[in-house]
Amino acid sequence: MYDLYAIAEEHMIAAHRSEHGRSANLLLRERPLRQTVIALTSGTKLDEHTTPPAASLQVLRGVVKLKSASEEVELTMGDLFLIPPERHSVVAVTDAAFLLTAVND
Repeated sequence: MYDLYAIAEEHMIAAHRSEHGRSANLLLRERPLRQTVIALTSGTKLDEHTTPPAASLQVLRGVVKLKSASEEVELTMGDLFLIPPERHSVVAVTDAAFLLTAVND
């Protein structure tokens, strides 16, 4: 069992110590499922990248903005969002941490 909020806090501290403003921890890797906690300091961006066949983002702390070709959505603590199957980027509006769940073929 994992305490996602405690893990998010640990990685938020690590993100503040990192020169890149981010920290991540792969929690679960059981093919085809992968779950990762990612923490970003305010203003830090994950550049545009390809989405796996199925993915969701659940905000554990703060506010993030996900931008794709078809939409831009701001997500806050507690929000769960199905990531569209297209290239997208993520930026931390505030210090933020989220659980990324991905299913790969």
